[in-house]
Amino acid sequence: MLQDASMSKNILLINPWIYDFAAYDFWMKPLGLLTLGSLLRANRHRVSYIDCLNPYSEPMLKKTGRSPKRHAYGHGRFYRQVIEKPSCLKAFPRSYCRYGMDPDVFRAELGRFSDTDIVLVTSMMTYWYPGVFDAIQIVRETLPGVPVVLGGKYASLCHEHALAESGADYVISGRGEKQILELLRGIFNEEILFSPEENDLDALPYPAFDLADRIDQVPLITSLGCPYRCSYCSSPLFYKQHLRRDPGKIADEIEYWHKNFGVADFSFYDDALLVNPESSIVPLLHDIKRRGIDCRFHCPNGLHVREIDAPLSRLLFASGFKTIRFGFETARFEAQEKTGGKVRNDELRRAVAHLKEAGYKTRDIGVYLLCGLPDQKAGDVSGSIDFVLRCGARPVLAEYSPIPGTKMWPEAVAASVFDIQREPLYHNNTLLCCRNNDFSYEAYRRMKERVKALLWETGLPDGTTGSN
Repeated sequence: MLQDASMSKNILLINPWIYDFAAYDFWMKPLGLLTLGSLLRANRHRVSYIDCLNPYSEPMLKKTGRSPKRHAYGHGRFYRQVIEKPSCLKAFPRSYCRYGMDPDVFRAELGRFSDTDIVLVTSMMTYWYPGVFDAIQIVRETLPGVPVVLGGKYASLCHEHALAESGADYVISGRGEKQILELLRGIFNEEILFSPEENDLDALPYPAFDLADRIDQVPLITSLGCPYRCSYCSSPLFYKQHLRRDPGKIADEIEYWHKNFGVADFSFYDDALLVNPESSIVPLLHDIKRRGIDCRFHCPNGLHVREIDAPLSRLLFASGFKTIRFGFETARFEAQEKTGGKVRNDELRRAVAHLKEAGYKTRDIGVYLLCGLPDQKAGDVSGSIDFVLRCGARPVLAEYSPIPGTKMWPEAVAASVFDIQREPLYHNNTLLCCRNNDFSYEAYRRMKERVKALLWETGLPDGTTGSN
């Protein structure tokens, strides 16, 4: 690697593998890691990137002779290889896989960056840590003596576990912008040239998606945090307040990626995209229309049903929102109130009616239903499925994954047959770790098949989710 005289340190970013029973790329990108990459470039560091999940890897295409199936909208499959299950999961009767590039390809990629000064590794789901650990170990072997920094969701939610087990030199919890700059100053005596105000989301540079082999879609953050405090959600743990970007600045970013890189698909990562729509999503979409940007939008995260009315429904449809998902979770009123009270049955019914009047079909309106909550009854989920179907929407079953530190965590610890406090692998939602005699794994499988059959009867694609 040639060193630009104006640059300071060579920093390598790594997005590690997913090790799981199932995984699918629903517009998944390491947004936090790539935002750090841009921030580090703004501080005159030379930044490189290895994405272990890269479905467009040329070395993998040469090695396997094929590429994973991808959708025109920017989502699709990963490369996949069946591997040995961790000992604590051996009794579970499903194949366990490495999603992403072959380890030998990863080693060869690392060999291109022998002059790296420091490595930053991100992490996502708590139960995906084995892929993180393997990536760190291979970095240790290939780039001996180079400091390794671990951050991301697993590193934050299971901080003590990561400190003890990951093999990283440094483990960062929470937002990393200021922490990384301070760490580089401490290790290398590097001057901080640019440190944006953390509460000003528009002060951050655009994520370094240009480091990727191909930009098939761009995820957007228009806000951080959420005004709701749902008992199963980790958002309040990461963000103490609800911060929003200026709609005009978001439109600038969309225009930048569209004009300079030809990006047509944008996914929203927000926890509360539709909250206070008149000051956020509405002016944003009107600005996009005024600029004549022809693009599509996707919302894999659950949107808030409460904000949907007739004008907003028409605006979403006219603006190219192709993937609509709502976080409904359950039709049982007592459970709605207990988990946060963000939605009521009449609000879902009314929202679906408005969306259909605007032009959306049943297949377009996905409604997430949480399965496997502590003490949940099978009848509760079955009744919720019936209610969503009666509303004219598509039920999407989402298995509950217990998250340390959330309000529901103590209930999950008490209800689970697994030691979820000591072993994050037991957080895996495929296990339904809080299942009970009434809501057994077999009951869930029957429910899943029922939803699939109902959707086939109506000509809709399968509405169930994978493991993630």
